[in-house]
Amino acid sequence: METSLTTSQLAARTGVATGTLRMWEARYDFPVPRRLPGGHHRYPEREVEAVRDVVRLRAEGLSMSAAVARVRAAEQEVPTSIYAALRRRRPDLRPLFASKRALLALTHAIEDEHCAHAGAGVMIGSFQRVRHYRAAEHRWRELARTLQLAVAIADFSALRLKDRAPAEVPVAAEHQLAREWTLIVNSGEAKACLSAWELPRSSDVPDLARRFEVVWSFDPETVHDATAAAAALIADVSPAVASRMPDLGRPAGPSSPEFRFAVDVASRTFEYVAARLDAPGTQPVGGACDRVQ
Repeated sequence: METSLTTSQLAARTGVATGTLRMWEARYDFPVPRRLPGGHHRYPEREVEAVRDVVRLRAEGLSMSAAVARVRAAEQEVPTSIYAALRRRRPDLRPLFASKRALLALTHAIEDEHCAHAGAGVMIGSFQRVRHYRAAEHRWRELARTLQLAVAIADFSALRLKDRAPAEVPVAAEHQLAREWTLIVNSGEAKACLSAWELPRSSDVPDLARRFEVVWSFDPETVHDATAAAAALIADVSPAVASRMPDLGRPAGPSSPEFRFAVDVASRTFEYVAARLDAPGTQPVGGACDRVQ
């Protein structure tokens, strides 16, 4: 049975005063309680996340009615794409364009840094094709030893679940996710997410010159949203794996302006590095995880 919360408990979990919650309910029909026979209100657990999302959207400048509408629309929609869900939930993210060569470098950096931290938590990767995952499988098996859950998504022939090994989640080749390149690390202090989709290309483009539209961040709130989108998608295609997803919680509050500035600087740095990597004569990029897309 789903946990139910009093108004005071919902206020404590979200940081929104009880009076404000009651005012929101009266004016905007949000959050929505269950009314007990005695007249008391009880809120389902999912309203905690909904209230936090509304608070975040209000801080980003949306009106209360627009914030509530966006949160409710997102709740009704099961994403078919991590990239699309992340763009919808985090419209502040600025998409970048990068070649496969540059995207490999960024992916390797995130994976290698996580290797250095070796923490618990969740790691999710969308590899598009089985052969791409097999090239990195040995590294992902090492990562899975300390993680609570590691999930690899590709066009596997069948679901594969083993203890202390990455779960292999199959998606059909025509599924939207099969076009995406995704890496999510949500593990203690190590948090990063990257999601990209390949732009249409001509058949004569060299492999390392393939172009992708990418969003990425190591902001904890953004990583949380990416994890939530991935969890919803995994639940739709593989409930057995979704049932193993740990509750990682949501960051206590929005990131500081200083942290957001650091994220923006890192993103701009990646643009400069990507341009250099794409310069004529640059050698292919390798990494400790040997991930090949």
